Amino acid sequence: MSDLGRLLSDTVTRLFNDLVTKELIESAEKGVWPDKLWRALEEGGLTLPLVPESSGGAGGVWADAHTVVRAAGKHAAPLPLAETIVAGWLLARGAAAVTADRNLALEPRDTLVFDGAPVEAAAPARLAADAVALYGAMVRSAQMAGALESLLEQSVRYATERKQFGRPIGNFQAIQHNLALLAGHVAAAGIAAEQAFVAADRGEPRLPVAAAKVRAGEAAGLGAGIAHQVHGAIGFTYEHSLHFATRRLWSWRAEFGSESQWAQALGRTVAARGAERLWPDLTAR
Repeated sequence: MSDLGRLLSDTVTRLFNDLVTKELIESAEKGVWPDKLWRALEEGGLTLPLVPESSGGAGGVWADAHTVVRAAGKHAAPLPLAETIVAGWLLARGAAAVTADRNLALEPRDTLVFDGAPVEAAAPARLAADAVALYGAMVRSAQMAGALESLLEQSVRYATERKQFGRPIGNFQAIQHNLALLAGHVAAAGIAAEQAFVAADRGEPRLPVAAAKVRAGEAAGLGAGIAHQVHGAIGFTYEHSLHFATRRLWSWRAEFGSESQWAQALGRTVAARGAERLWPDLTAR
């Protein structure tokens, strides 16, 4: 991790630990904008990590942005931080009517319609036509990796505290087995997402992003199921914090392409490159 990445990681972790509370998330789901949190993120340079310093950004790379996006997913930060990071990157490279909507996690998902708007700028040719979908899928994979990390921490803590038959439920083999499975999914999704950001800095993210979105999406479904099994009925109540992570996982896995869509894209790309390229692609840095 670069010096900037460490600085961003320390700053965003401190801010989220201090400011992202259960009460703040509940308030945001009722439509109250978390102004204090957003201003703190802006002042810390966390909203524009990929924008050059000459344009008011932090001048970082995708690997630096990864730490911010994953932390946002882990803490269920109720604001469009990942979207702002991608938008800032697109605008820095040259890149109406509004229909309001929300996803399952009650996060804003507005639709912007440009009807008859004059074209004032054009993106450079090196920017892929599906850049929004590609990099949107990439940041969603990191957010899911962070949310999965939160699921594991909450599940381990609950299994340690909750007792049945005179001992913590974490002592039962079935619970231990499920927690081990969850830990495996957390690790796999995290590595896949991190490698997608590394590949983005090399300018060749398509295969890693497809793999990350598929792997993180699969982990989201299985991991949420395991976490709710460990917590039992209490995990489904609004008063418990578990649902803040699971509702986001269920929403994020469907946004910017589902696992099946990215699996098809991955398969088509691999087939087009030919059998002789499969092993080098799998083992390349």
